[in-house]
Amino acid sequence: MSNLWDLSHLQPVSGSVLDGDNIAAMFWNAVQKRGPQVWLREKDLGIWKSWTWNQVGEAVGEIAGGLMALGFAPGQCASILSNTNARWVLADLAVLSCGGVANGIYPTDAAPQVHYLCEDSGTRVLFVEDDEQLDKALEVRAQLPLLQKIVVFDMEGLRELKDQDVLSLQALRALGRDWNAANPGALQQRIAAVRPEDVAILVYTSGTTGKPKGAMHTHAALAYTVRGNNTLVARTESDEAMCFLPLCHIAERMGGEYFALYTGCKLNFVENPDTVPENVREIAPTVFTAVPRVWEKFYSGVTISLKESSRMQQAVYAWAIGVGMKIAERVLAGQPVGAGLRAQFQLARWLVIDNVRKMIGIHRARFLVTGAAPIAPDLIKWYLALGVPMLEVWGMTETCGASTGMRPERIKLGSIGPQTNFNQVRLDPETSEIQVKGPNVFKGYLNLPDKTAETFTDDGWLRTGDVGTVDQDGYFRITDRMKDIIITAGGKNVTPSEIENELKFSPYITDAVVIGDKRPYLTVIIMIDQENVEKYAQDHDVPFSNYASLTRAPEVQQLIQDVIDEVNKKFARVEQIKKFFLLDTQLTAEDEELTPTMKLKRKLVQTKYALQIEAMYRQG
Repeated sequence: MSNLWDLSHLQPVSGSVLDGDNIAAMFWNAVQKRGPQVWLREKDLGIWKSWTWNQVGEAVGEIAGGLMALGFAPGQCASILSNTNARWVLADLAVLSCGGVANGIYPTDAAPQVHYLCEDSGTRVLFVEDDEQLDKALEVRAQLPLLQKIVVFDMEGLRELKDQDVLSLQALRALGRDWNAANPGALQQRIAAVRPEDVAILVYTSGTTGKPKGAMHTHAALAYTVRGNNTLVARTESDEAMCFLPLCHIAERMGGEYFALYTGCKLNFVENPDTVPENVREIAPTVFTAVPRVWEKFYSGVTISLKESSRMQQAVYAWAIGVGMKIAERVLAGQPVGAGLRAQFQLARWLVIDNVRKMIGIHRARFLVTGAAPIAPDLIKWYLALGVPMLEVWGMTETCGASTGMRPERIKLGSIGPQTNFNQVRLDPETSEIQVKGPNVFKGYLNLPDKTAETFTDDGWLRTGDVGTVDQDGYFRITDRMKDIIITAGGKNVTPSEIENELKFSPYITDAVVIGDKRPYLTVIIMIDQENVEKYAQDHDVPFSNYASLTRAPEVQQLIQDVIDEVNKKFARVEQIKKFFLLDTQLTAEDEELTPTMKLKRKLVQTKYALQIEAMYRQG
């Protein structure tokens, strides 16, 4: 086990560990190099199943052959609508091996979102996980003239399905075996024809307004970035990682799948999003990347268990974590840890801390990585006190993942670290916006040349929308966001204007402000339409004496809840409103909360009604 004052095991690797100028070539080189070694592990009916590199290569080759048999051409798009699992990776690598473009769709997305993403990307083949995801695809299939086939990973409950345009993954693999046998060398020709400058993947990001935008990443950018990631904190073939974040998100695609492909790190898949705490204890990853919400849940679990323990156990924990905190403070201050404190920590580990680490599942972890949303500095310090360094990284979809990263030899709380050595980061001298430049930056937004142009400065730097500062050591801090995009505690980007506009479609709602940045779920502050709600109350014999009593009436509260329920159906679960608060003051244009055009001022409302907002999260 590592001690946080010994960071020799966290040294970066600058040399390349795997050849290939594109992801397809890199993958097949890895198969040739590591053939009998285990790469993927997944639980099947309660038993962990291992996939060697050779077995993954066989499956990918068959799926790729099946796609070619269906007429899938280089440059065409295939989308994957599934939870994170091994078959997601197989489909992704098969599409790339064919010279195609792979696009991921969140499994929580509703049918209208699936339609938009497939239509915008020009999806020809859609991989879906099971009958639930298939239902969404079938609902919108008639509106997707380019969609040729739907491939289902899990056919349970679909044995009787008779649809010429729907086939199982096993059937596609069988088709691929026959195709490959009849067309020897065809797949190798496709792989050899993939060019570094070709678009490899689409990653749809919410952006700040309007519909999701498909960020195009080339093979060259992906290959360059995974090599760059190894210069942050290196992984090796002896490492084990856990794959559980959505693979359609840039964090897991790059930091999970492609980084493991490059380094040979074993990739372990969780059973489902609900079994993460159980699976992490089974897997005990040596390297662990997650979003702040996961780290918060682990900490909460320990805190709750502590409250249920005896006074003696609580006292011993308090002493042990106190020793760890003293060490963390010295490490953060760049000071040496004395022999006496080291000895105390060894005892603290034996008494408490090792059990806490095992309870979480981080007892083998060399380091932890957090990103995709801001994290509380005190939480990083707590993990440091357990003896496991936590390194914060910052980036975005358009930068192909991390652009800054905390250095293990110098951790600064509240900072996102200095720029990585594979890209440049600067502050705009006028706005203090953080801007990025490098070969890792995306090619542009699919079908949106104007939006692409807006995203770059005249001298070619990517506008990130984050405002920050940088200290004399080159460590950046984020202080604000230039636009109103929400990043939840789980790392999901949400565009509030889309949800707010849907809510304002209701005759009973004049305006709405969605809350959720750095929060576990979304809530909303609503200004009702006085005239229409008063009429509703009169028509339904709802008693009220004034505006405030009208907003508090149970029947009115239910009326708004019904509106929210209907709007929620149009959005993914992470984009759904969980709680709401009705402004109980009748606002006019003279009130500071409203603009001259009677629109609520987002920042002012969030500040003025901070207590009500906090109450919605305490209740949750």
